[in-house]
Amino acid sequence: MNAGAAAGRTKVLLRRELRAALGERELWIFAYGSLMWDPGFRHVEAEPALLHGYHRRFCVYSHRYRGTPEFPGLVLGLDRGGHCWGVAYRVGKADAKAALRYLWDRELLGGGYRMERLRVRLKSRAVRAHAFVVDRGHRSYAGAMAPEQAASLIQAAVGVRGPCRHYLENTVNHLARLGLEDRALRRLLEMIGRPDPKNASSAARNP
Repeated sequence: MNAGAAAGRTKVLLRRELRAALGERELWIFAYGSLMWDPGFRHVEAEPALLHGYHRRFCVYSHRYRGTPEFPGLVLGLDRGGHCWGVAYRVGKADAKAALRYLWDRELLGGGYRMERLRVRLKSRAVRAHAFVVDRGHRSYAGAMAPEQAASLIQAAVGVRGPCRHYLENTVNHLARLGLEDRALRRLLEMIGRPDPKNASSAARNP
């Protein structure tokens, strides 16, 4: 598929997703990685949410934001099985179109994710939220790898958004502030070890 055809297909998909999402009574977005601390879109509500049927995993290669083609990093994706705690954002009607266009550009243009509407559990009720699920057929899918291998990639990689380890640290720290914990991510952080004190303070500023 040439670039023009790919761009045309992207516009068709975006229009279809926008029509479906804008027709909903409420628009919810489920965040499980960097969207938790750096959503980038206006919202009127945010609260912890539980998703069943998927788990958070470092399973997507990053060749730009958190790594390079020569030394790729890893970022999070929702993969099949288990469950995942995250944050659900409710977007107001007036901001829904802008939020979806922004998220499309941020999460979907690279092709490593699919946007799916999934049931998540809030404190008092269940809602349907849009979430970004890893595309197992895409070349950026890293699959299941040993924690030691994942830790090695995360520790070494640096991209335009900064060190890959900051992405891990921010995720673990934000979950802790919400009173949540992901044991697999905590183990990865322990395997990597304590950060350089000179760089530790920059992690919170470098989503």
